[in-house]
This record gives sequence, C-alpha cells and structure tokens, in this order.
Amino acid sequence: MTVPILKRILGLKIDVDTYQGMKSGVPRLLALLRDEGIRATFFLSIGPDASGRAVFQLLKNPLFLKKMVRTRATSLYGWRTALYGTLLPSPLIALSFPALVRRILEEGHEVQFHAWDHRRWQDELTSRTEQWIEDWFRQGIDGFEKLTGAKPTAFGAPAWMVDDRVLSLAPELGFHYLSCTRAKKPFIHLGADLLEIPSDLPCFEEIGFEGAVPTLLSGLTDGGIHVLPVHAEVEGGMAGETFLHLIEAVKKKGYRFVPLHEIMQMLDRQTLMTRRFEMTLIPGRSVPCAV
Repeated sequence: MTVPILKRILGLKIDVDTYQGMKSGVPRLLALLRDEGIRATFFLSIGPDASGRAVFQLLKNPLFLKKMVRTRATSLYGWRTALYGTLLPSPLIALSFPALVRRILEEGHEVQFHAWDHRRWQDELTSRTEQWIEDWFRQGIDGFEKLTGAKPTAFGAPAWMVDDRVLSLAPELGFHYLSCTRAKKPFIHLGADLLEIPSDLPCFEEIGFEGAVPTLLSGLTDGGIHVLPVHAEVEGGMAGETFLHLIEAVKKKGYRFVPLHEIMQMLDRQTLMTRRFEMTLIPGRSVPCAV
C-alpha cells in the first residue's frame, strides 16, 4: 500500500547513546509519550558507555569542539558521562536496565538495535577490520536478545555512519529495515537490498534548541512521511519542554505519530529507488554521515 502525499505521518526515532540517557532520559520520554498517546521506536545502545573517549575528538576536530560548546555538552550529558571510558570505567547501557527495556516494550513502543559500543563505532569504524565489525554486531545482538528475548529486526547506525562492509554484512543479520542515513526519502540500499527509512529531519542539536520548533515545523508543511531523530539525552533532558511544544504543534498540523515498523508497512518497495549512500558533512554535525 502506498501513502498519499497529503498523508501526514511522523516517526520518532529515539536513539539512546549513553548510560545517563538510558537511566534518566528514557523514563522521562516514556512519561511524555504516554501522556501524549504516542508510540515511538527506541534504538538502544546495548554495551559500554565510552563517551569520555570523545575527548580525543576535541584535540583532532575543531568542528566537534564547536558542537560541544553549541549544545552545552557538559550540562547536557553530565560530568560522569564525560569521563566514562577514560578516568571512569564504562558502564553497560541497556544491559544495566533490563526492567526499563521491558517497560518500553510493555508500553507499546518498538525496540531496535543501535549499538554495542557507540563511541568506538563513531570514532573508529573506518580504521577497524571487518572482523571487528562482525564481533561488534555479535556482541550487540546477543545482548539485545538477552534483554528482549528476540533478535532485532532493524539497525540504526551510530552517528549515521556506515560503509560498504557494514552494508554487505547487514542482510545476514536478519534486519527487515535499516535507519542509517539522513536521506530525504526512503530507498532500497544498493547491494544490500534492504529498505532504508532515513531520518529526513534535523535533530535538536544540529539546529539549536531555541530554533528547533519553527525549523522543524517548516519541514512538515507539505505532509507526507517524515522521521524525526530524537536523543534520550537531549529531548529526555534539558530540551524536554521544547520537545513537548514541538509535539503539540505537530499534532495541530494533523500529523499522526507512528513507530518506524509501521512506516515500513506503509511503503511499497516496488516504487522506491535503489540507491547507494554517500558520506557528507551536513549542517550542525562535526563528522560526515550517510545521506
């Protein structure tokens, strides 16, 4: 079934990148979503929080430093998060909160796989071997299965970073769809033959919290299917009130909120283009991501 262009659908792709995001951000988001009668898709980081290793990016990438200042990273993530994986040991993220994962599912949300070690994927993917990638997926999927009793059926790559090795491996891992790019429309990945449901809207950190609502609303004027990338650490933290204002404004535009697996069911693969991703630096980000 195809979706008429005037249909108004918004998927919420909620990435959980850190221990603090899982511990504090996810419960806040669950309360908000419950109050608003909305279901979403949570992409969980399963394994260690090595966020403190981002300090090495501060030394190498001035754009990363600019992003940290713009988003008030210390206030956003907290000092402990800034030390995990360096001066403090890395706590496990989703694996530390099995009851919370069950709660996400019990409240009707979709749960999918985001990462084993988010920070190392983001910083080291291009320099790592194919065996490292396979081991990373194996550890993450095994942990996901321990938490949910099932294997994930979708993958949302950390920081929207993939390469050809990831795409060649993905079909073997049982995924029904991917959400790994910032493309403008869904497509079929060339070679992998997997459906891509991209995050076509910018996230709060890229826009700046103050301008987030008007900027995002401007991207929703013509209807259609859209996906908003949300971060548990941001919208489940200091940007929570702004996120609520956005949801209320989007509802007034007549949009219906759905998890991504429902978007998958709406799409007709026969009408989608088969395309190859490319890596590009988009506004508000410090490193290239897949588009």
